[in-house]
Amino acid sequence: MCRKACGFDSHRPHLKSSIEAASEVTLKIDKQLQDDHSARLIVELDQETMDQYKKRAATKLASRTKIPGFRPGKAPYDIVVRQLGEETIHETAVDLFIDQEYSTILKQAEVNPGSSGTLESVDSLKPPKFTFRVPLAPSIDLGDYQSIRLPYEWKEPGSKQVEAALEDLRQMYATTENADREVEAGDYVLVDVNSDAAEVNRTGFATFVRDQNRDTEWPYNGFAQELVGLKAGESKTLRHKFPKDWEVEELQGKLVEITATVKTVRSVTLPDLNDDLAKMTGAAETLDGLKEVVKKDVISRSQTEYDDQYFVELIDKLKQGASIKFHAQTMEHESEHVLQDLSQRLSGQGMDLETYFKVRNTTREKFIEDEVQPVARKRLERSLILDEVVRREEIQLDNESLDSEYNSSLSNLAMQGVDFSKIRGGRQGKKRVSEVFAMDAANRVITRKALDLLKSIATGNYSPVKKTEIKSAEGAADKEPAEG
Repeated sequence: MCRKACGFDSHRPHLKSSIEAASEVTLKIDKQLQDDHSARLIVELDQETMDQYKKRAATKLASRTKIPGFRPGKAPYDIVVRQLGEETIHETAVDLFIDQEYSTILKQAEVNPGSSGTLESVDSLKPPKFTFRVPLAPSIDLGDYQSIRLPYEWKEPGSKQVEAALEDLRQMYATTENADREVEAGDYVLVDVNSDAAEVNRTGFATFVRDQNRDTEWPYNGFAQELVGLKAGESKTLRHKFPKDWEVEELQGKLVEITATVKTVRSVTLPDLNDDLAKMTGAAETLDGLKEVVKKDVISRSQTEYDDQYFVELIDKLKQGASIKFHAQTMEHESEHVLQDLSQRLSGQGMDLETYFKVRNTTREKFIEDEVQPVARKRLERSLILDEVVRREEIQLDNESLDSEYNSSLSNLAMQGVDFSKIRGGRQGKKRVSEVFAMDAANRVITRKALDLLKSIATGNYSPVKKTEIKSAEGAADKEPAEG
């Protein structure tokens, strides 16, 4: 019995033949929707059409097989059948049928596939009857999403946050020296951090011991203060439970045991907060100018952090009234992306996935089930919701937003030292890189527009998206990256 994965590329041209015309008329399809968001297609075609496929199969096989007394591909059908066997002819004929008619089957059955289907069974050859199983593309009904309300209550940071940021800046330009004593507040400490959670592990991690806790401290607020009293070479075991809304998804709600080993204690001498410091940073020429730059940065970061939490809550509220369906294969693909992202992060720490699983005392299968799939589901549902908002509200790219995002991406990479002149492949290589940047920029712009629209709905200020001049991502990519 034949089994075959079926592609569904609707852009692949069909061979023009009498078989194609016949199949469009004689295909008989029974579509049965399944609970797992797939379609079961029972397809029957007339015997005459199948016989033509069998003849084509015989010709194809004969062209690759030496049959005594005949040139390749010229042996009569009956001779080829006797030489190769009826079953071989049937299997090749079925493959030819699927290759040519699968997209037609999907079209006639009005099926929108989510991934490659499968030939589940050859039910009979006389009459020719086949059963396909096709995973369906995800479907979503947003429900009454325009009735959702969620107040937007971000408040601009006050002077204390700006002063704290200026203090951080002083720390960045401080001078330090080794201190042969216990850790005190105001010291820099070089520490090794080890735990059963790979996301927390660090070697030679530098942290500043503050008098007061800060919301931005790694790995959690108050960690550095727990090092006070230790000397170089001494260790301390800490236990910390991360909140359920922690920014690192892998750590959300987890109780983690951490061993912190102090390697070096360094006392700190801070620069004065004056014009000299402003010039040293390169951000401004005067202290007043520096304060203004820092204030804008504090405001921007504060609003970004609030927005991240706001939109997570907003998407969750929208999801409660939505109906989202997708096949298991769709989840598997998204889970693979989550694993790839984790693998890349671990690679930056000199660790691979298998080592990570050992450190976590788990298996690949259990880790995927317990931790990867929940993350993948959230990402997939969020993506589907935003895509549907874009479709329903007819949100489109505009020239100004796309150009701005694209140029900003290139500028950020250039500031990080990326030299576009060293891209391999010459002009074509630069064009491919540019196309990738353009698509990423387009996705960010569209996502931002969708979120802004949802925010306007949730705050009771909804207004339809204005139609503006449209530029495709490919158009933006026509501008090659500037050489560094």
